[in-house]
Amino acid sequence: MTGVGYLELLKTNRSFRRLFVANEISFIGDWFTVIALFILAGKASDNSPLAIAGVLASRSFSLALVTPFTGMLADRYSRKGLMFGANVASLVVLVIVLFFNLLESLTSVYILAVVMVAARAVFDPAEYAYLPNICNEEELLTANALASGGWSVALGIGSAIGGLTISQFGINTALWIDTVTFTVAALAIMTLPPGGPDVSERKSATPKLIVGEIVSGWKYILSLPSLRRVIFAKGLWASGGGAQVFLLVLIGMEVGFGEVAAGVGILFMARGFGSGFGPLAGRSLMSNPRLIPYLLGIAVGVCGTFYIAVAYFVGQENPADWKEIILILVFFSHAASGLNWVLSTTLLQKRSDDEWRGRVAGTDHFGITLMMGISALSAGLIMENELLSIVEVIALTGMVQIMLGLAWIMLASPSEKKIIQQSKVKT
Repeated sequence: MTGVGYLELLKTNRSFRRLFVANEISFIGDWFTVIALFILAGKASDNSPLAIAGVLASRSFSLALVTPFTGMLADRYSRKGLMFGANVASLVVLVIVLFFNLLESLTSVYILAVVMVAARAVFDPAEYAYLPNICNEEELLTANALASGGWSVALGIGSAIGGLTISQFGINTALWIDTVTFTVAALAIMTLPPGGPDVSERKSATPKLIVGEIVSGWKYILSLPSLRRVIFAKGLWASGGGAQVFLLVLIGMEVGFGEVAAGVGILFMARGFGSGFGPLAGRSLMSNPRLIPYLLGIAVGVCGTFYIAVAYFVGQENPADWKEIILILVFFSHAASGLNWVLSTTLLQKRSDDEWRGRVAGTDHFGITLMMGISALSAGLIMENELLSIVEVIALTGMVQIMLGLAWIMLASPSEKKIIQQSKVKT
């Protein structure tokens, strides 16, 4: 799992550098729109927890629905072309929404959330499968850590600036800025080299063939326990993490960081910078063969532990007095989740053949997005019906993650340890 350094990769691998820059630009704009959707849902529903959770749930369930199909696309069509097309489609949708002023109801907010995330569902598996085509095995862990760190930095910067932009200049301004980022990212992706898949023996697409290829992808994953286990790693985090992402919006309202949009942006900034810091700072941990079998479960448990601490401080008589500590706790919780993300992604890429990699990515994204949607919607329903307080829901999400992290360590780690031992014997 060792590899080249971060700066060395950016300096020597021109293709990765271009993709990295394009992603940074696009991702920063994405968070202008996501924060805007949360604020619009709150305004349209008098800050209903269920309505706000619905933004994340609609995005997550839509991703879960289409990623098995879009993963198959990444194994059939130009991955570069799919990434370019996803940015162009997002640009066109946003321009139409803004030009015709189509964000006046909660339903329209959900529709935009679904349409935008559909383009992301095309982009993510294509990028996932494209990365090993432009990076060799020694570069792959570093590339994934940089990609995850870049996404996280973009989340931090985009959320913070997006929140401030919305509070100062309004939602329309933030969305127009996002259209610019999609344009620039699409132009940058045009300069990338081709990168898979091998289509020399590809048959014409028919509904029967498409369904058959998706089913074949699932059979491939199920036939390999080493893939099957890791597919669920991100879902372990998402079991509580989906609710936690939605709860950050409510925490921003509860704790008080100034304007609502600015407060939400600051908390998402802590989330973003944390999830970038974790894999970058923890690369030596992810390269340690003694730790690898246990690390995915440990990371999920650490996430939960920090969110239980968040619940404690949010529950204080005046939580605004503890907002700096809450930001730090959110930062370190998502640092652990970022480490889980990068390590599981790298393991899946290494363990899957190129012809199946898009479908593996689609299934991986299906698991995490489905769990995020269920988690967020469940938390929204609990709070909407006042079954538990915000403090109790935050603590509950942390407890779920701790239990599932321990389950991974007890049930999956022994098999992961055998894989490490076998690889040592072969070398």
